[in-house]
Amino acid sequence: MQQRRLHLIVPALLLLLGLALRVADPPVLVDLRVKLFDFFQTLKPREYVPAPVRIVDLDDESLEKLGQWPWPRVLLAQLVERLSHAGAAVIAFDIVFAEPDRTSPSRVVELWLEAPAVDEIRGLVGSLADHDAVFASAVGQAVVVTGFAGTDAGGGAAPAQKAGFASTGDDPTLFVPNYGGSVVTLPEIEAAAAGNGSLNFVPDRDGIVRRVPLLVSYKGTLYPQLGAEALRVAQGASTYVVKASGASGQTGFGEKTGITHVKIGRLVAPTDEAGKVWLYDTGLVPQRTIPAWRVLSEDFDPAEVAGMIVLVGTSAVGLMDIRATPLEPAMPGVEIHAELLEQLLLQTFLNRPDWADGAEILYLLSLGVLLIVLLPRAGAGPGAAVGVLAVAAAVGFSWYAFVELRLLFAPLYPSLIVVLVYMSSTLISFMRTEAERHQVRGAFGRYLSPVLVERLAEDPSRLKLGGEMREMTLLFCDIRGFTTISEQLDAEGLTRLINRFLTPMTDVILSQHGAIDKYMGDCIMAYWNAPLDDPDHASNACLAALTMRVRLEQLNETLRREADEEGRKHIPIRVGTGLNTGVCCVGNMGSDQRFDYSVLGDNVNLASRLEGQSKTYGVDIVVGESTSEAADGFAILELDFIRVKGKTMPVRIHTLLGDSALSEDAGFQALRREHADMIAAYRRQDWAGARRRLAACRGLDAGLGLGALYHLYEERCAAYEREPPGTDWDGVFIATTK
Repeated sequence: MQQRRLHLIVPALLLLLGLALRVADPPVLVDLRVKLFDFFQTLKPREYVPAPVRIVDLDDESLEKLGQWPWPRVLLAQLVERLSHAGAAVIAFDIVFAEPDRTSPSRVVELWLEAPAVDEIRGLVGSLADHDAVFASAVGQAVVVTGFAGTDAGGGAAPAQKAGFASTGDDPTLFVPNYGGSVVTLPEIEAAAAGNGSLNFVPDRDGIVRRVPLLVSYKGTLYPQLGAEALRVAQGASTYVVKASGASGQTGFGEKTGITHVKIGRLVAPTDEAGKVWLYDTGLVPQRTIPAWRVLSEDFDPAEVAGMIVLVGTSAVGLMDIRATPLEPAMPGVEIHAELLEQLLLQTFLNRPDWADGAEILYLLSLGVLLIVLLPRAGAGPGAAVGVLAVAAAVGFSWYAFVELRLLFAPLYPSLIVVLVYMSSTLISFMRTEAERHQVRGAFGRYLSPVLVERLAEDPSRLKLGGEMREMTLLFCDIRGFTTISEQLDAEGLTRLINRFLTPMTDVILSQHGAIDKYMGDCIMAYWNAPLDDPDHASNACLAALTMRVRLEQLNETLRREADEEGRKHIPIRVGTGLNTGVCCVGNMGSDQRFDYSVLGDNVNLASRLEGQSKTYGVDIVVGESTSEAADGFAILELDFIRVKGKTMPVRIHTLLGDSALSEDAGFQALRREHADMIAAYRRQDWAGARRRLAACRGLDAGLGLGALYHLYEERCAAYEREPPGTDWDGVFIATTK
C-alpha cells in the first residue's frame, strides 16, 4: 500500500517542485530558455533581405588609409557632406563625440613652445575655424542623428531630447533600462543634429546581446535607441507612441506587466515587457557595409547610399565596440543597430507572446499529471511512449512556431521535468518489484547488520534463537565529560553533535572489519570475529582504536573552527576506549517475537570496565592483557595490575599508544624499558628507585600524553612511603569506580 502511495506522491512532489521553479523562473531557467532560442537561430538564422540600411565602417583599412582614430572633425565633416550629397536619408553616428577635437588649430597651438615666430602664428591661428564648429555646421546642413551612452555611475549632462513620447497604459519608465548618468555629444554638435539616440545595449548574464531596447530612461525621462531615432527622423515623425499594460486592449489582470508595442512613425514594433526587441540575427553580412575610406574616395558611387539610413560605426577591434550575439561571438555594435533597423523596416520580428509562460506551465502540468496517472496502470513502456510522443510534439511545435510564425516557445524545461517524473515513477516500480522478490531479506535488513543479512540469505536456517562461544575482541568507546558538553547545547544541537561523533567512529570500526553491537547514548559497543571469522580480530580492533583517535582529532578541529566562526566557546570531545579479548557467547538474543544479534559474557563486562579506567590513568585507550598479547607489534605499555569493580581476580591492563612504526622507534623502545623498570621498582616497594625512573620516563615521553599516568604513580609512591602497604602487598590496585 505504501509503495502504491509512493507511485503518486513522489512524482507529484517532483511535478509540483518543477512547477514552482517554472513559475519563479530563476535565472538558470532563463539562461536555459534563451540558449534554446540561440540554437533555433543557429539552425535557421534570419535570411538577409536587402533593406535601405547601410553601415559606413571605420574599419582597420580606413584607419590605415586615413589616419588613426580619433579623426579630425573636419574629416568627419567631409564624410557627412559626402553622404548627404549622395542622398543618404539619415546619417546616424554610433559614436559619442564627448570631448573637443584636439586637432583644432586653437588647441594644437597651445602645445607649441614659446617663441617669437610662434607668437605671430598664434595670432593667425585664432582666425582659423574650429574643427568642432566645422563638424557641427556639416551636421546642421545634413540629416544627422547623434548618440549618447547612459551610465550607472551618475554624472554627466542630460542628453538632448529631440522627439516627443505619447504613452497609453502604465508609465513606460517603470520598465525600460534606467540610467542615472550619461556621456553625451558636445552641445553644439548635439544641437545641430535632427535626432539623438541611446547607444546602450543590455546583454544577458552570459554577455550575449539577444534583445535591443527601443527605449531607455535617463532620470525618469524617456529617450529612443539610436536605430529607432534614425527611423523616426527618416519618416519625418515627431513622436513615439508607447503602449503598455493597462492600455486599451492590453490585459494585465491589474498587474503592471510592462510594454507591449512601440510605434515609430507608421511602423509598429512588438516588444517584451522592458521595451526590447528580440534580435533576429543574420550574422555578419558584407552587403550592408561600406568602408569609410571608399565613401571619401573620388570614385565613390552615390547610388550606394541614396535613400538609405546610414549608420557610421566601427569594426576595428582596437576601438572596443565588439559585442556577442546569438550567431556571432564578436560582432561590431553598429551591426546590431543595423539589424534592428532592418527588422523594423521589413517588419520581421521574433516575438515571445505574453501567454507563452502560461502555455509552457500548462503543458508541463497536463503531461505530468497524465504520466502520474498512466504509469501505475499501463506500465513503463506505454508511459515512455506517451512521454516521448508528447515531448516530440512540443519540440516540433516550438520549431514550427519559430520557423513559420516567428514565435518563441521553450519546451525544454517542461520536457526535462516530465522525464524526471517518468524516471521517478519507473524507479519506484522497480523498487517495488525488488522488494516483492526479496521480502525476507528486506524485512530482516531493517534490524540486522548487513553482513548478517547476507549470511542469513545464504543459509536461512541460522535464523533461530541461541548462540555460540567464540573468542572475540570487544571495544567500548565513551565520551568523557559528556554532562559538561550537554549543558552547552539544546536537545537538537546535542543530537546533531552525537551523530557527528558516532558517524566517523562507526565508519572506522566497519572499515576495520568490526561490527556495531549497539549505541548507548554517547557510547559505542563493537566487536570483532563474529559473525564472520577474523583471525586478526585483536589487531584490527587496535587499528580501529588508533584510527578513531585520529578521526576524533579531525572532528575536534572542525568543531573548533565552527565555534570560532560562531563566537562561542569550544569544548573538545574527549573519549575513553576499552579493548578486551576473550571467549564470549554470540548469537541471536531475545524472544521469539523479536531478537538481535549480540554478544554476552564476562569478557564483555571487562571491556566496559577497562574503558572506565581510562579516566583513572589519564590515557584514552586501555587494553586487557589478552588483547595486548594477541595484538603483536603495537606500541603498548603496561598500566597496572588491577582488580576492577565487580571482579574478584586482578588483571594486568595496558595502554595502546601507536602502531608498529612507533613500536620500532628507538625512543619508544627506550621509554618501554624505563617504564617496565619503573613498574618493577614500584611493585617491589622501591619508592625512590621508582621515582628516579619516573623522571627518566617523563624525559622520554615525547608527546605521548603519559604525564597524568606518571603523576598518578608519583602520588602513589609518596603515599606508600608515608604508609607502607606491608610485606604481603602483591602490587594489585583495587578500583573503586567503574
